[in-house]
Amino acid sequence: MTTYVVPLVLIGGLISAGVYLLLDRNLTRMLLGLLLAGNGVNLLILMVGGPAGNPPIRGRTSGGETVTADPLAQGMILTAIVISMGIAAFVLALTYRSYRLSRAEEVANDAEDARVSKLSATALDEDRPEPDVLRDTDEPDELDALPGHEGSR
Repeated sequence: MTTYVVPLVLIGGLISAGVYLLLDRNLTRMLLGLLLAGNGVNLLILMVGGPAGNPPIRGRTSGGETVTADPLAQGMILTAIVISMGIAAFVLALTYRSYRLSRAEEVANDAEDARVSKLSATALDEDRPEPDVLRDTDEPDELDALPGHEGSR
C-alpha cells in the first residue's frame, strides 16, 4: 500500500486551520473554519476510498484499469458537500441576523449562561460529600476482603 504524504499534509493543514478558525468568536471566521474542515474531511474520505479504477457500471472500462472504483466514497462526498452548503447557508443567515440586530459580528458572552454556570458550580460544591476524618483508612474495609480466602494464609 502506497501512502501519499502531500495529500495527507494538505488534509491535516485544512482540518487544523478549520478548527483554529472555528474557535474564533468572529462569525465569518467560524463559517470559513467550518468550510475548511469540511473540505479537509472530504479529501480524507476521497483518499480512504481507494485508487481510481473503472466506473462502477457493468460492462464499462476506462483506460485498461483492472479494478472497479468504489462508488461509496464518491457518494458520501457528494452528500457531505450538499450538507455543508446547507449548513453554510444557515450560518450565513444567522450571521446576517446577528449583524442586523446588534451591528457586531463578534459573539459576546451571554449573561444568562454565566449566571447558570456559576449556579451549577456552587451546586456541585454543595453536593460534594464531606470527607470522613474519623474513618481509619489503614485498616482493610469489609469490601477489601475476598470471601473464602480468610483461612488460606
